[in-house]
Amino acid sequence: MNPKTIEWSKLEFKYSYTPFRFLARWKDGKWDEGQLVTENKISIDEGATCLHYGQQIFEGMKAQHTKDGRIMLFRPRENADRFRRSAARLLMAEVPEDLFMKGILETVKANADFVPPYGTGASLYIRPFQIGVGENLGVKPAPEYIFSVFVCPVGPYFKAGFKTIKLKVDEYYDRAALHGIGRAKAGGNYSASLMPLKIAREEGFNEIVYLDSVEHKYFEETGASNVFFVFKNGKLATPKSDSILESITRQSLVKVAREEFGLDMVERRISVDEIADFSEAGACGTAAVITPVGTLGYRGRMYKMYADGQEAGPVTTQLYKYLTACQLGDIPDKFGWLEEVK
Repeated sequence: MNPKTIEWSKLEFKYSYTPFRFLARWKDGKWDEGQLVTENKISIDEGATCLHYGQQIFEGMKAQHTKDGRIMLFRPRENADRFRRSAARLLMAEVPEDLFMKGILETVKANADFVPPYGTGASLYIRPFQIGVGENLGVKPAPEYIFSVFVCPVGPYFKAGFKTIKLKVDEYYDRAALHGIGRAKAGGNYSASLMPLKIAREEGFNEIVYLDSVEHKYFEETGASNVFFVFKNGKLATPKSDSILESITRQSLVKVAREEFGLDMVERRISVDEIADFSEAGACGTAAVITPVGTLGYRGRMYKMYADGQEAGPVTTQLYKYLTACQLGDIPDKFGWLEEVK
C-alpha cells in the first residue's frame, strides 16, 4: 500500500499492511524493551496457550490528523489501563503503561504517512494485542508472552458511516456469562459472537444486541460495542452489568452527556420491556464512535426509533458531533482526553 495513491475517503474497515509494527517479549519474569519490526508474521510454539486455551487480549484505538496537521490519540492511557485489567483476568503478564505507550507512539510515528488526512472520514486504526506463547501443554498460564502493536488506515466500521443500522435483540445466544470474562477484551468473547452475527445478518440485521445470560431480559451490549438509549421522556441510559466490556467511548459519552449538555444520563439495568419507551438508540465504540440504531428487532416485531428508524435522532447526533469534534481537535479539549503523537 502506497500512501501517495490511497483514496482515503474510499477506505474500508479492513486489514492492510503498513511498514512497521512494535513487538516486545516477556520471559523469565520481565519484559524486554521492545522494538519496531517490519515482518507481519509471528512464529510461535505449537503448544502456545493462545492457540489452545485462549490466552489472548487486544485493544482498539485510533490516530487522527487535526486540521492543523497534528496527530492525536484519544484517551490512550485508558486503553493501557483496560489492557492491564484484561491481562490480570486471564493471568497474563501485565504490560506496564510506559511500555504500552512506547509501543503505540513508536508504531504510529513510524507509520505517520498512513494517518489519513483531516476531513477524509478515515483514521489510522491501532491494534495492540498480547498472546501467551512458549512451550506448553497443560491448562496453565503461558511461560512467555508477546505484546505487539500494528496499525492500518481504515474507513468507517459500518460502510454507511453515520447512518442508522438494524439491531436484532437476541434471546438465544449469550455474549458472556455472569462472572465470566465479559469485562475483559479477550478474543473468546468475539469468537462466540460470530455464529449469532452470521444468523442475524442473514435475517437482514447489521448487528446483535445481547441480553443478560441469566434472565435474558436486560440489555448488555452488541458483539463489538456498548449501547445506549434515549427515552421519550428525555432521559438517557446505558446498561449496567458486570459482564459488559468497559467501553472508553461509552465512559466519554456519559461524561459529555452529563457535564457538557446537562442531560439526565444514568447507568442501570435496562429491560427489554422498555423498548416501546425508546425514542433513540445508539451503539458506541472505538471503531464507529457512535452509530445510530434505527430499528430494534425483538420477538418478530420491529421497533422503530426516531424518524421511523431512517435518521439519527437529535441527542445521538449531538453526542456524535461532540465526540468526533473532540477527537479531531476541532473543539477545546476541556476533559484532557487528547494526547499528541510527537
